[in-house]
Amino acid sequence: MISAFIFIISVLIAYLIGSFPTSFIMAKILKGIDIRQVGSKNAGATNVLRSVGKIPALVTLVVDIFKGMFVVTVVANFFYGFDINFDYDFYRSFLGLTVVCGHIWSIFLKFKGGKGIATTLGVALGLAPVLLLPSIFIWIVIFAITKYVSLASIFALIAFPIVSGIFGRSMYITILGAIICLISIYKHKDNIKRLMKGQESKIGLR
Repeated sequence: MISAFIFIISVLIAYLIGSFPTSFIMAKILKGIDIRQVGSKNAGATNVLRSVGKIPALVTLVVDIFKGMFVVTVVANFFYGFDINFDYDFYRSFLGLTVVCGHIWSIFLKFKGGKGIATTLGVALGLAPVLLLPSIFIWIVIFAITKYVSLASIFALIAFPIVSGIFGRSMYITILGAIICLISIYKHKDNIKRLMKGQESKIGLR
């Protein structure tokens, strides 16, 4: 009973951390705008870059990455110490999925949010940093060629569960990556439509 209670508490904390609306706060404080009403209307670092500026976008990116890392390392290790009766990799992976869902469906933004890329990156860095390297390489290459953040992100997301399945030590991390990949691709559906029509916005390497 106590183990189940601790598990539920840790999941709620992971969700609330993920829900922290970094992009919304940065845009509101610095420009007095609702990030959901400008640019791409996405509550993420890329839209902050377009609508607010480089430094606010960098801060947003770092904080959103940190949310994912913090949950699967600090939060997971703290609560697992209460003798939670779950496999350790499953537990951390589940909290990782929860923090990403919190970012995508933030309780502070009426269950709307970003696409979860930065927070997913943080989760992957905390769970399996070596397995993340091919995804980072793919993201850099595709972005350098196309200048499309969305396209690069989609391919990087697809690569992670594939690499994890081939070289990873835990099926839970692979499953987590696959689920997040499917969710994030769904969240990118409008970007995919614009890419197919040649209407997606590009970002220069500068």
